[in-house]
Amino acid sequence: VQLQASGGGLVQAGDSLRLSCAVSGRAFSNYFMAWFRQAPGKEREFVASIRWSIGSTYYEESVKGRFTISRDSAKNTVYLQMNRLTPEDTAVYYCGARHITATKYASWGQGTQVTVSS
Repeated sequence: VQLQASGGGLVQAGDSLRLSCAVSGRAFSNYFMAWFRQAPGKEREFVASIRWSIGSTYYEESVKGRFTISRDSAKNTVYLQMNRLTPEDTAVYYCGARHITATKYASWGQGTQVTVSS
C-alpha cells in the first residue's frame, strides 16, 4: 500500500482544514487507514482511524467532535476534516495503513505540515 498525504497549511485558531491521503497499491479493503501526528519534540501520536471495508471510525479523545475521518472508495482517498483547530493541533500529520490482522501500522505516507496560529 502506498500513501500520499496532502492538504496541510497555515491557519488561524478556530479555522478548518481538510487533509487528504491518496491510497494505491494492493487491495486494501482489509486495512485500517489512520492519521497520526507528530509535534516538535514529541512522539508520533494516533489521531483517528477508519476501517476501509465497513467505515467504522476511532478517534483520539482530544479530537473527538472536532475531527472527522472518512474515505471515498471511488477516489481511493482518506480524508481528515479538522474543525475548530487550536495551536495544540500544530504538527506534521501522517497517514498510515495496517492490515486488519497486523498490530502495527507498516505503511506510511510523507507528512504534511499543519500550523495553527493563535
